[in-house]
Amino acid sequence: MAQKRDYYEVLGVGKGASEDEIKKAYRKIAIKYHPDRNPGDKDAEEKFKEAAEAYDVLHDPQKRQQYDQFGFDGPMGGGFGGFGGASMNMDDIFSMFGDIFGGHGFSGFGGGARRQQHRGSDLRLKVRLTLEEINQGVTKKFKVRKDVPCQHCHGTGAEDGSGREQCPTCHGSGVITHTTQSIFGMMQTQGVCPTCGGEGTVIKNKCHECGGEGIVKGEEVVEIKIPAGVAEGMVVNVPGKGNAGRRNGVNGDIQVFIEEEKHSQFVRDGNDLIYNLLLDFPTAALGGEVEIPTIEGSKLRVKLDNGTQPGKTLRLRGKGLPAVQGFAGGRGDLVVNISVYVPKTLSRDEKEAIERFKDSDNFKGDRQTKETIFQRFKNYFS
Repeated sequence: MAQKRDYYEVLGVGKGASEDEIKKAYRKIAIKYHPDRNPGDKDAEEKFKEAAEAYDVLHDPQKRQQYDQFGFDGPMGGGFGGFGGASMNMDDIFSMFGDIFGGHGFSGFGGGARRQQHRGSDLRLKVRLTLEEINQGVTKKFKVRKDVPCQHCHGTGAEDGSGREQCPTCHGSGVITHTTQSIFGMMQTQGVCPTCGGEGTVIKNKCHECGGEGIVKGEEVVEIKIPAGVAEGMVVNVPGKGNAGRRNGVNGDIQVFIEEEKHSQFVRDGNDLIYNLLLDFPTAALGGEVEIPTIEGSKLRVKLDNGTQPGKTLRLRGKGLPAVQGFAGGRGDLVVNISVYVPKTLSRDEKEAIERFKDSDNFKGDRQTKETIFQRFKNYFS
């Protein structure tokens, strides 16, 4: 498989290009490699599709932002598997980017008119995930209220299979031509046929359930797979699960916005997890084994040296969160911040025991030790 080219390179624009510049660049390439101008030329057709895929991402602010940040492996079409343009067919391209060719899905070249295929609108959902779900990945079920194909007419919009007939206004072309007189002479402009809405055909007898639209309001239970490692603000795109397109058109997508619940034990820092370990004074002074919880629910036994100082950090490699598939591999770490508990109240015996050590040099700490502790805190918060 040939390596994908950078979308900005495909359209011949810089990363700071405006939306208008991107649209003009795409139109220029699309006209050059249009199938009607290059019949039978497979190379031209691939370049035409490649430009359409690049435009699909770069003209959409959200997709463009994620592409700029993550490249081809960003969390877009196909559940983080890359952007969805690679699987586009020619009908998809003409339905999605009809505005480039006059606004309504037609090629704009002689004899090359194509029937408009309606595309359903996208839906947006929010999902709140725990760190445990983010660590493992999870499949969520949603009951979604959306446009669905009319069961009475099977999405055609026609009553009792009456079908469609050629539009009497545009004679099947989907466009009408207006001729006007100007100071430069006779001018011709093309517009969408008002009778058929650009489809080239009209329904003989409209369905009484959907009024000829081919869609009705309904509900669907949708299963959405959320990959492991996602983070707050990411978007999982689920192709084809949005609103149904009118008259058996193309379904829209569902965009799932990720929100993250706070955890009772861990704080997330990228793919690392931070755990604050509170030691009792005897363990800090004498050393010993402690148990560190993990996001999987198990516990790790870690041996501490005697004289463990507050502010010390331990880094347990590979015990954090996984990277999102398609991003840099591996897992983050579990970072353990150590602090020492100082009791607020003491019994008489406890006070007397501590008093006996009060004047000991070992309990005073030297200047070097104090500076080391300060430096650890400074490095952590810098």
